[in-house]
Amino acid sequence: MTHLSSSVATRTTARRPSRWRAVLRELYARPASALGTTIVLLFILLALFGPLIAPYSATQQIPSEARQPPSPQHWFGTDRLGRDVFSRVVLGARDILALAGLGTLLAVLIGTTTGLFAAYRGGWLEEGTFRVFDSLLALPALLLALLLLGTLGASRNGVLLVIVVVYTPIVARVVRSVVLGAKSKGFVEAAQIQGESTGHILGREILPLVLPALTVEAALRFSYAIFLVASLGFLGVGVQPPSPDWGLMVSEARSYAALTPWALYFPAAAIALLVVGVNLAADGLKRAMQGAA
Repeated sequence: MTHLSSSVATRTTARRPSRWRAVLRELYARPASALGTTIVLLFILLALFGPLIAPYSATQQIPSEARQPPSPQHWFGTDRLGRDVFSRVVLGARDILALAGLGTLLAVLIGTTTGLFAAYRGGWLEEGTFRVFDSLLALPALLLALLLLGTLGASRNGVLLVIVVVYTPIVARVVRSVVLGAKSKGFVEAAQIQGESTGHILGREILPLVLPALTVEAALRFSYAIFLVASLGFLGVGVQPPSPDWGLMVSEARSYAALTPWALYFPAAAIALLVVGVNLAADGLKRAMQGAA
């Protein structure tokens, strides 16, 4: 039995690269998901190489060139303080992707671990854990975020904690739904009879069944996290000035929209484009994971 399990695991590992290549091919098989994936990859490249691309720093002010419209020298124009809008949008990509990405990653890790153990153990542990999560889900995400930031104070770490608290219960519920259906399967019962540890059963038997749904859910949470970070910045309770946060840029520019509309439109367009791109890629990823399952 041990030899058979080992050979199955070896075959599974060997198939994994081809499976992910198939997923990538499926993403580019449809125009919508191909467009979304390309948009996301371009923004990731901006985040990685933004300091090399941006002609100015995010905080550099040129008073003599304030409120300039888009031109060859300033592609997206300048704001009321003389800051280059293109540079701030490019450099802001790293901030929003890093904050939303790290928050989503932590939420997925905590939600997956909690959902696996609580749903597998059942009883009072499952009931108590998910009643707490239900109470958090009863509040709209933005309202819960405002309540938390009102307590913690507006800061980058506060926004990170908000993303984790808001999205961990959702991830945990997705994981729980898969675990409840999987723990009564024959292969799980066979592992229990053999005396395998809980960690082994969850990691080797159940987690692979969770991964397809979890991958899609992580992509969706990432999309919502981007919008949440931008919304908090717009409301002035998220990342604080002089950060080139896109939501904060929109908030600062709205009072001067008649004078410098480009300072409002370009960061708003960046938010919309990235959110749409992630959503299109997530839809394609869902179809690809279902086809590869």
